[in-house]
Amino acid sequence: MTESLTCDVLVVGSGAGGMAAAVAAAARGLSVIVAEKDRHVGGTTALSGGFLWVPNNPVSRRDGIEDSADAVRTYLRHEAGNHYNPETVEAFIAAGPEAVEFFETKTAVQFEPASAFSDYHPDAPGGRPGGRSIKAQPYRAQGLGVELKRLRPPLPELTFVGLMIGSGPELKHFFNATRSIGSAAYVAGRLAAHARDLLLNGRGMLLTNGNALAARLFRSALDLGVDVRTEAPALRLLRDGAAVTGAVLGAGSGEVAVQARHGVVLAAGGFPQDKARRRRMFPHDHDNAGHFSPAPAGNTGDGLRLGEAVGAAVEDGYPNAAAWVPVSRVPRKDGSWGVFPHFIDRAKPGLIAVLENGRRFVNEANSYHDFIQALFAATGKGKPAKAWLVVDQPFLRRFGLGFVKPFPVPVGPQIRSGYLKSGQTLAALAHAAGIDAGGLEATVAAWNRDMAAGEDRAFGKGSTAYNRFNGDPEFQPNPCLAPIAQGPYYAVEVVVGDLGTFAGLRCDGHARVLDAEGAPIPGLYAAGNDAASIMGGNYPGGGITLGPALTFGYIAARHMAGAAQRAPHPAEAA
Repeated sequence: MTESLTCDVLVVGSGAGGMAAAVAAAARGLSVIVAEKDRHVGGTTALSGGFLWVPNNPVSRRDGIEDSADAVRTYLRHEAGNHYNPETVEAFIAAGPEAVEFFETKTAVQFEPASAFSDYHPDAPGGRPGGRSIKAQPYRAQGLGVELKRLRPPLPELTFVGLMIGSGPELKHFFNATRSIGSAAYVAGRLAAHARDLLLNGRGMLLTNGNALAARLFRSALDLGVDVRTEAPALRLLRDGAAVTGAVLGAGSGEVAVQARHGVVLAAGGFPQDKARRRRMFPHDHDNAGHFSPAPAGNTGDGLRLGEAVGAAVEDGYPNAAAWVPVSRVPRKDGSWGVFPHFIDRAKPGLIAVLENGRRFVNEANSYHDFIQALFAATGKGKPAKAWLVVDQPFLRRFGLGFVKPFPVPVGPQIRSGYLKSGQTLAALAHAAGIDAGGLEATVAAWNRDMAAGEDRAFGKGSTAYNRFNGDPEFQPNPCLAPIAQGPYYAVEVVVGDLGTFAGLRCDGHARVLDAEGAPIPGLYAAGNDAASIMGGNYPGGGITLGPALTFGYIAARHMAGAAQRAPHPAEAA
């Protein structure tokens, strides 16, 4: 050991769950150390869309949204099915609004409503057409000062010349820039401001989406005196009898023993890059060749392994071990590959998804998680889980496709790189992409016959509030439907990725980690994707990873602060 430290709370990981725990604990007067394995702070949160699903939150209430705890229970019972956990759900329902209010009033974290953003299954019992998701307000990066260099940058595939584009209204301006004077003026202003930032600072300075949330949490931690250590992986937990009392951190060529008087919080981002656990838990990735995660490379399951080493139980019975998302692989100039998550383009009018046989298999406008579940069902075991998103020339010019940007950005580079397949006819496109030509032609013909009636008779694209939210309201009577009729035609291949893992450490309503018998392990907590998802392996709405992450980080801090006032740490009492 080269160093020995003592604090009240040690947090492993710096995403939303870890930082929420750190900030909430520090605000209650506890001394906190955050140990981040990577050289950047923010984890998967900094790469995300930044929505948080927190029913009955005060932000949405101020925007006129009314909800009820009973409706939330009903919805989550329906979504989680046999994996519904009343204790953790009740804790989330009760503490979620309290956590949002705390961060809004006591920290640099500020939210804005997303009241039109529907639950992913709004027609299910207890579902709502909007109001349960919120997002962080954009943040000027200057607020982090010299610490900006330690904030994880966004996925480059989700930026435009380094510009972060906010979800919702701002993104719609970019889609409409060539058809609306107002949108064109807005986009011109954003690009001019971005160019000014590049000239003065060498990078974009307006942070949006999950990057803004990560920055605001980081700023809040610094304001409260949290010791945020990067390149400090947690190597093993320290114990005194059954109680967890701290952890050993890596530190350059040595180690640091950190004694944590009131608890250790595991929030290391789950296991999306842990190839061994993925082989066991992802049926489509048995050979580590079928899954492509946009998560940070360091999210290799450290928190789960640390917990298991002291007797913690990992939930392995969920129907889905992760939050699935279709992704396309983007070739980069340096020879590496980027990953583009397809959140919104699938709902736009004039796009279909087909298998190798040229046939559709899903309502393309459904949630990304539902899309991949349908892909699994359609491809079956032992076959590569992949599909193609198919569009025509008017679609590509208006909306782009995946990493391909709308007009006037040229598409030639993406065709030459192989990312975008093209053909003057459907048959030529099918040949270029490796799709059955007859099947594709028959599918497009059936699709176009349905367009006149404004109804997708095969899969119901555009039939729910969530579908329509991501469509284009200028297309009526259904904002998700338009013909595919004007060549050239284009396609992008999509494969399976994730937005975080669901299978994590079992926890109770206080965020305490449980052992195999269901008893809390003294001194050990979990939040974020290191904790088993309270959604039971399903995906009810936008932000169901970040909303519970923030909430249970807050709950863990609240419990540790209460324990600090009531009694000494279990090891000290022995």
